[in-house]
Formats: sequence, structure tokens, C-alpha cells
Amino acid sequence: MTMGSTCGCVRRWVRASLVLLILAQTLPFCDAVAAEPIRISVSRTPLSLPIFVAESQGFFAAEGLPVRINEVIGGHRTLQQVFEGSADMATSSDAVVMFNSFKRDDYAVIATFVTSDDDLRLVTRANTGITRVPQLAGKRVATVVGAASHYFLDNSLLLNGVDPRTVHVRNMQPEMMVEALERGEVDAIAIWEPYPFQALAKVSDAKVLPKPGGYVETFNLIINKKLQGVRDDELVKLLHALDRAQQFIATEPVKAKAVLRERLQVDQRFIDSIWPRYNYRIALNQSLLTTLESEARWARREGHVKADQSPDYLDFIYATPLRRVRPAAVNIRD
Repeated sequence: MTMGSTCGCVRRWVRASLVLLILAQTLPFCDAVAAEPIRISVSRTPLSLPIFVAESQGFFAAEGLPVRINEVIGGHRTLQQVFEGSADMATSSDAVVMFNSFKRDDYAVIATFVTSDDDLRLVTRANTGITRVPQLAGKRVATVVGAASHYFLDNSLLLNGVDPRTVHVRNMQPEMMVEALERGEVDAIAIWEPYPFQALAKVSDAKVLPKPGGYVETFNLIINKKLQGVRDDELVKLLHALDRAQQFIATEPVKAKAVLRERLQVDQRFIDSIWPRYNYRIALNQSLLTTLESEARWARREGHVKADQSPDYLDFIYATPLRRVRPAAVNIRD
């Protein structure tokens, strides 16, 4: 073998060794990236049951999808974690989507996974003398301003001919409301479950005011837009898992109730009382856009936001993953 051919072999060997070294250093990194869990901020409410079922029954794992769940109280807090960067996605109501849309546009709804026209309730006490919604005029009512309970309260008042400006609204976190009602600091609370049930159980003369109707709440899966087009395969897997969860809830209600009871640490009476009030179904419907647009008009009219016009809510919908999972479940007109 000549000196030239020997040098050529050495050079090829060196190049091959460098390639192998680079691959050895890169592949573990790629595996680590692929294994990075989806971080979901989840509200502790019966509305989040499909998430709880998908985790407890191993549906996320069956899809090969690592998920890290962080439970907090209220969709207004879950979406805030997405904004802060501590979560990739959140479970939250349509009203929270609407309120934040006047401040930023870096998030999108990929699915609605439950609806309810009776999750939110107005609870008062017999000693206040309040028996109907119109009697809330001039009274102190606690709610979470900027959340679904806020829209529900104002909508209830308007449907009953009450100017919301005549009500003394107290912005209060959900976990503080039952005690505030018990101590007489407020005359009524407008809030989501499980707090109405807790008020009825703890406050001896607590009662629910007649349901005014007019608002169907949606609970949605909301992502940071940084995930769009980058982690779509993982979003598809996640939606497949939630689709299996909703089927489990429909076909195995006893087991699904047990999951909710254990997750929220509540008794069976609560589970049985609220169970018929939720429709667990994964979808992206035109009605979501209609609700967001209606809420935005209300928020501008009542001075809750300052803007000359509402955002285009199509910009806050990302339907691609759900179309890959259940095309028929998407009926939003682009």
C-alpha cells in the first residue's frame, strides 16, 4: 500500500469516527426532546373529568405521550400558567379565552371537551330575603371577575332586567367565597362547582336561586401557539386519549364517577347531584365562536374591556389536530 492510499484511509477513518461521535452525542438529545412531557394546567372542577380519566386509565400512556398535570383552582389561573411559561396548555372556559383576547393573541383553542348550562350557580342565604335574581340589585355579590362566573352573573342580571351596575360586585377567589357567604360578608356568590355544593353543605340556610338560563358554558383545551405545527403529532395523541376518555365516561359511568370522587376528594352525594349537568363531548363548534363574539360585545358594552372592536376569534382556534382525530367533530366555518 502506498503512502497516499494509507493517508486516504486514515482520513476516511477520522471522518467516520467524527460522524459516529456526533451521532452519539446528538441521538440522546433527540430522545430527550421527544420524551419532553406536555405540561397541562388543569382546573380542579368536574369539567376537567376527561383529563383525569385519560391520566388515571392510562390513555395518555397508551398513546406514548408523556404528560405532566398541574392542578389549580380556576381556569383563570390555568391559562395564566401558560402565559407565564410554566404550562404548555390549559383547561379553561370560553369567558377566560374572551377576556384575555383583548390583551394578547399567543394562545389558541384546540378543542372543547365539555359543555354545561348548570355548572355555574347563584347561591344566597335565606336571611338575606333574596328569593329571585331581580332582588340582587343593591346587594353584595362575590364572583371571579374576568372568568365564566363574571359573565354568568351579568348575563343572569340582564336577563332579569337588572342593571349590573346596581349590584356591588366583589372580585373574590373561589376558595374564599363559601366562608364569605357564611360570615355575611356578601349576600350571594356566583361561582362554579364544587363551591355551590360546598355552600349548601356548610351554610345552614344557603339556597340556589332559580336558574336564569341563557348561557351554555364551554370548557376548552387551550395551547400556547408555540406548539402549533411543531408538536401537532403530540396534540393528536392527546386528543385521541381525551376521545377515549369521553367514551369511557359514557360507557363506564360508575368508574368515571369514582375517578372524579377520588380526584376532587368529594363525597358521593356531590358526584350524584352534579353528574347529569355535564355533556362530555370533544368538538370544535361554530357555537363557540358565537359565544366568544357575544361575550366580547358584552365586555365592551359594559366597560369590562377597553377596545373599539372585538378580535377575530378564528385567530384563536387551531383545528388541525382535532380534524386529524375526529373530522366530523369540527364544524367551524373558516
